[in-house]
Amino acid sequence: MAKAHTRRLKELAALMRHHACHRRHGPYKVGVDLGTANIALVVVDYANQPVTGISYPSTVVKDGVVVDYLKASEVVSMLKAQLEERLGEPLKYAATAIPPGISSGDTKVIVNVVEAAGFTVTNVMDEPVAAAVALNITDGAVVDVGGGTTGMSVFCNNQVIFSADEPTGGTHMTLVVAGALNLQYEQAEALKIAKENEAQVFELIRPVVEKMATLVCGWLGQYPVKKLWLVGGASSFSQFADVFSGVTNVPSVVAPEPLLVTPLGIAIKAKEVASVHL
Repeated sequence: MAKAHTRRLKELAALMRHHACHRRHGPYKVGVDLGTANIALVVVDYANQPVTGISYPSTVVKDGVVVDYLKASEVVSMLKAQLEERLGEPLKYAATAIPPGISSGDTKVIVNVVEAAGFTVTNVMDEPVAAAVALNITDGAVVDVGGGTTGMSVFCNNQVIFSADEPTGGTHMTLVVAGALNLQYEQAEALKIAKENEAQVFELIRPVVEKMATLVCGWLGQYPVKKLWLVGGASSFSQFADVFSGVTNVPSVVAPEPLLVTPLGIAIKAKEVASVHL
């Protein structure tokens, strides 16, 4: 992966961490990522350089499907307003993304959530495709390990030749930790994401990661690739890529700032005006 893409992700992470923004030349493009773990909004300029971004813990999406429409719209609207105040100008258009394979009805709900928050949705893409855009991947496979689902897309000459998705992700890791240690879900989640607990937590969730890798291995049966790019917050564990490499026999790499790859890619592919019928 080119150093420019690593720099762009690191820059976006710093902007979000410090609640800051860059004053760049517009028009701005916005990506809205309705994730199971987080809702994220990312803004880039016309040259696809990070401008600002914001995220909020999500409880409104389960396995890629919106389960609380009103709350989801309220959160996106709140995040949009904060970014507009930061930028000093309105944000009108946005793109969004979906896990591969969800129904047209569930896709429409996601679009409706974003539009209820005051955006006009210009385009919708698969999450692994958005990740590939952010990483400038034209050949190979991207595995997006989200809170509720694990999705994969295989690319050849910048075209998607295969896409799949299964409902297993970070939420399932947390449930395993909660069951093993007799904790409430919220306690288990806090334990899981604390870096000082990584060694203990990963031993508990290793079977979940191996299941994800086994799914990917099956998907790759007819599509041999030379490398797997891993994105999504659930892939952040230091041993995560090693497990995938061992199960799939394909070199696997966790992208820098894996939680931000997909929303950045959504923003990059956003259009200035709606060009498709949704």
